[in-house]
Amino acid sequence: MLRQDEVLVVFAHTGDDTYSWAVTRESAEWSRLGLGGKYLMETVEKLRCGLDQGAWYGYGRNKCVDLVGGGAMATAQTGTVGLPFDVDAAHELYNDLFSSFGPLITGKHILIVPSGPLTQLPFHVLVTQPTDATSTHNNYKSVAWLGRRQPISVLPGVSSLKALREEARTSKANRPFIGFANPLLDGPDASYAEEAKAARTADSCLAARGPAAVQPVSLITKGGPDFDSVFRGASADLSQVRALVPLPDTTNEVCEVARSVDASMDDLWIGSRATERNVKRLSEAGELANYRIVHFATHGLIAGGYGQLQTSLAEPAIVLTPPPDGTGVDDLAVDDGLLTASEVATLRMDADWVILSACNSAAGGAKGAEALSGLARAFFYAGARALLVSHWDVYSSAAVELVTMAIEEVKSNPKIGRAEALRRSMDVIINQGSFRAHPAYWAPFVIVGEGAD
Repeated sequence: MLRQDEVLVVFAHTGDDTYSWAVTRESAEWSRLGLGGKYLMETVEKLRCGLDQGAWYGYGRNKCVDLVGGGAMATAQTGTVGLPFDVDAAHELYNDLFSSFGPLITGKHILIVPSGPLTQLPFHVLVTQPTDATSTHNNYKSVAWLGRRQPISVLPGVSSLKALREEARTSKANRPFIGFANPLLDGPDASYAEEAKAARTADSCLAARGPAAVQPVSLITKGGPDFDSVFRGASADLSQVRALVPLPDTTNEVCEVARSVDASMDDLWIGSRATERNVKRLSEAGELANYRIVHFATHGLIAGGYGQLQTSLAEPAIVLTPPPDGTGVDDLAVDDGLLTASEVATLRMDADWVILSACNSAAGGAKGAEALSGLARAFFYAGARALLVSHWDVYSSAAVELVTMAIEEVKSNPKIGRAEALRRSMDVIINQGSFRAHPAYWAPFVIVGEGAD
């Protein structure tokens, strides 16, 4: 099922070692890498401390200080782009993982099945050539990023490629885009009152057009309930869901994406309309299957996200506007504010893209990997061919720029595929230099699923 310009790379862990396989249409090679789980975990954590401001909050702060030093803490807490990303470590990890395959992978679309700590890092940020780190801190656009060199897609498992390509089909959807954003959340305390009131309807979409209209404000969750407390067993605690941090920037995000594909503002489900009940109703009526792009710009609750969601949540979920307190048990079974993976699997879609942005939807450790795998499979089962998901809380402007440029690339050049479209989008942003060239800005998104079409 592999195409001529593709290579499938599979990583697997056993004991304290790592193995890899590279498969093309013509050949297959394997390698024992000699990489222990502790080394991989510490390397990935170190790189994430230079990418993800969220790594500096809560339990991860002391670990990041140990790995990269405390000087980055102030940058992380101010929400600015500028964390010290270790390009030398990224180059060393690239050599550890890929050097044994050499020309077998060069110039090809890489389909990666990661495992263990490798599920926590977008492979785009690996560095293919040595770089003068002293000149890189303020000039990341000169770095030889793997994601700039060639397109990359991620698969939950080898079987996912088989399932996706056996069921390969052209979407029959006749509408371009539907977006769900900015669920009505109050935040953990009164300091979030203004954010909770902001941009609650499509009428508040910015009058100005274009990605530049969306400010580069981080969507980092700086406070709120322990995600573990959002659930009682496998059910939602409405008060805790409502206490999650509001995300008003996501209104502008979906507005700009909708404009870029000439979608109707009536297809934006924002604030009080962004409910689990409405998603299910649209699916049951067959309306959800009329959209080629389905965009959720909200929190995603993934096992391992922020290191907190560990034991009580049986499956990952997408946060939507919770119903009012006092909602009856029967109604809560339909809508408790959390669209779980098992509920996603029952939806009827015909989407080329499902975009999960601003939600840390690819983060987490081993449990997070299982959750992402489950969430991806649920969307594939529902009728999606690819997911665009984020490894950390994205900047609103970055989400708009990456998503709109990638969609425009596919529209202009249908044969290049989604992974190549994302590569071109990242390349454009990196070339702009300044804070946009920092991988924290351009690298959070990965294609999960079919990236070749």
